[in-house]
Amino acid sequence: MKVTNIIGAAAGAIFRVVAAIVIVYVIYRGVGICYDYGYRIFTESAVSAGEGRTVTVSITAEMSPWDIGELFESRGLVRDAKLFALQYYFSEHVKEVGPGTFELNTTMTAEDMMAAMVVEQEEEEGEEE
Repeated sequence: MKVTNIIGAAAGAIFRVVAAIVIVYVIYRGVGICYDYGYRIFTESAVSAGEGRTVTVSITAEMSPWDIGELFESRGLVRDAKLFALQYYFSEHVKEVGPGTFELNTTMTAEDMMAAMVVEQEEEEGEEE
């Protein structure tokens, strides 16, 4: 009976150590991913350098920032659609970007793209008055 108690205690201790290691590893990886995204929100560079490529995109009023990010990723304007949506929510242009057709370039950062879309919206509002 004593041997089974010793084996059970050893197995329980090993299980607790392995569980603690797994929990620490998951937390470490999660913190690393969160830090990477947090850093990239404010420092993400443009997709290409030099002259780049101009892409025409149409944004509708029904599109969410996630939809816009997916559109931009499919057109090669951004590397990560989720990151673009987060950049949108942290941008100063969060309520100013509106629907329309825009000429964007692969050398523009996400902030530059949002600023270009705001300029277009302001010009359209100025023409309507």
